[in-house]
Amino acid sequence: MTRVLIADDDNVVRDVVRRYLERDGLDVAVANNGSEALRLLGSERIDVAVLDVMMPGPDGLTLCRTLRQRGAYNVPVILLTALGEQEDRIAGLEAGADDYLTKPFSPRELALRVRSVLRRSPSPSARTPIDITVGDLSVSTAARSVTVSGSPVSLTNREFDLLLFFMTHADTVFTREELLKRVWHWDFGDLSTVTVHVKRLRSKLGDQHRVQTVWGRGYLWSSPGAD
Repeated sequence: MTRVLIADDDNVVRDVVRRYLERDGLDVAVANNGSEALRLLGSERIDVAVLDVMMPGPDGLTLCRTLRQRGAYNVPVILLTALGEQEDRIAGLEAGADDYLTKPFSPRELALRVRSVLRRSPSPSARTPIDITVGDLSVSTAARSVTVSGSPVSLTNREFDLLLFFMTHADTVFTREELLKRVWHWDFGDLSTVTVHVKRLRSKLGDQHRVQTVWGRGYLWSSPGAD
């Protein structure tokens, strides 16, 4: 059974969300602050973490960054925020979040977002374990691991899915809307989600990234022969 962590200092939010997700067939752990959330993440199996940005010590953004900096812990993260400005949403994505919801939100929408971040790309390359090497960049779908010049690169699950999609669809331009649908499996959503994930992917892969921006159209992963 999928286990979801809800970390929020608002008792009402925690209780309503917990009861709704449990009715939706999910196993739920709760924490009322960042320290308790971090303890649960370090001691229990958590499949998705839902973190309140404004909860006390450490807050959701700080906790998300901590998880990503640990490298091996790629649990999907959904941030809950009372802040609706685009800059705040982008800050959450840049901290390593896979998704976010602005308060007040529908528990049903949260359940759908949880299912979405757990869903994996159904492409043949995702079903059949393969290894892909382009220059000094190597990807193993079986281990969901990435190395550059033999050194491991820590990617979130969504970053890995995006990289794998690019590499298995080289030299084809995809709009942000298409990437949102084919990698995130969302029919609608904030397109800045794609922009931020592409930016993070480029930063982590350094000179080995081959993501090109096609102005006015979208992005493509260029094959070596296309240079």
